[in-house]
Amino acid sequence: MKKSLIGLIATVALLLGLASYAGFPPAYLLSAPGVATGIGSKLLCSARYVSGFSEQQSFDDLVQYSAILQELTVEFDSNEKTVTTSLFGLSEKTANYLPNIGCAIDYSGYSQRTSMRTQESQLSNAPWPLGDSVGVADARMEELLQRLLGTDNELGLNTRALLVAHRGSVIAEAYGQGADATTPLLGWSMAKSLTSIMLANLEYRGLLDLNGAPGFAQWQTGQRSQIRISDMLTMTDGLAFSEEYNPGDDATAMLFTEPSSSDFVMQKAVLHEPGTHFNYSSGTANLLSRIYFERAGGYQENYDGYMESIHRPLAFQNAIFEVDASGVYMGSSYLYASARDWARIGQLMLNGGVINTQRIMSEDWVARATTANASANQKAYGYQWWLNRGNEDLRWPDIPEDAYSAQGNRQQYLMVIPSLDLLIVRLGWTAGGYPVNERFFEIISNL
Repeated sequence: MKKSLIGLIATVALLLGLASYAGFPPAYLLSAPGVATGIGSKLLCSARYVSGFSEQQSFDDLVQYSAILQELTVEFDSNEKTVTTSLFGLSEKTANYLPNIGCAIDYSGYSQRTSMRTQESQLSNAPWPLGDSVGVADARMEELLQRLLGTDNELGLNTRALLVAHRGSVIAEAYGQGADATTPLLGWSMAKSLTSIMLANLEYRGLLDLNGAPGFAQWQTGQRSQIRISDMLTMTDGLAFSEEYNPGDDATAMLFTEPSSSDFVMQKAVLHEPGTHFNYSSGTANLLSRIYFERAGGYQENYDGYMESIHRPLAFQNAIFEVDASGVYMGSSYLYASARDWARIGQLMLNGGVINTQRIMSEDWVARATTANASANQKAYGYQWWLNRGNEDLRWPDIPEDAYSAQGNRQQYLMVIPSLDLLIVRLGWTAGGYPVNERFFEIISNL
């Protein structure tokens, strides 16, 4: 009894110390070890086996999130392509890599991923966007991108890719920090914009009504029965989901401790009347992925449908869209793609829903997706796209007002500017802010 008590006191003291060390309030201490090992195993696995970064670079990137992650014990198994992390014996997690669907944390009783029949990307040397040939670069623009990338990295902004596509062609690229034109780079929340396109494809095929309910069995009664799919696309569904990214927060729990992201969010209560209040929510994005999953009819059908209707028409060359342990796409966060592949998503939008002679979604969807929402607090957000206009002031004052973007943590950007027939991709690993308005204005000024 005495030894048990001493052990408990020691564990609590350790947890309090870890919380203080990491800069987290003590209220999060019980969640911290599980979140730390979850984020460690998942992100290290994908960095190493999807992006192809070295073990050292993968770890150096990881520890930028929190000091506590420096204390992880990490084991890379290159044969099995797994990463196991532990934290002082308080928690241990393993993430595994599978070809064509990337990495996910292992959970007992979840075998959906391991039973999937996956497909490889169809590589092509055809001109971009059908293939990965980009032709002769614009020397002046390429020099500018190289200079901007060099300046960024001198300032510690960790820019890994800059790409400009103009009038349907990639005209310049610059890469750094272990990346090149074929490296699948984590877009974080830029994945939300592709999730929107997946639902657009369902609507185009007559399988989705945006004015209808999502159809979840758990939402047939009560306040959640009032939520429309359109509310979810504009993040005005009213669900009580927290995106603060502390260890006990909804977002970290969903991403790093739950086998089914959508099941976790499905239980959330309604905090605001649907359609009235914007609340940025990765949870909502994963519910949108769940809609796609349920319309498909299962995890294998979900995967096959995405490959047939989205991946292959876009001609992704170096892209992996990861699923969680339950087999549902992580529509909030886990699309790894090369800069050229990210640009393909933008080109689809510029083309009004057509790419590589194939229509993926209606032109009307593109217009609706880039129109301000009707919320009272944040109108400059469409169907999982950030808009320049919609609020009283422009989001990027020196960029044309019709611009919109996919954006992600660590300052990922896919900027679409229809009036200039222009795409700008910026991918990196930036801990703070990034001067996107200034950098992108300089690019625009040098067209």
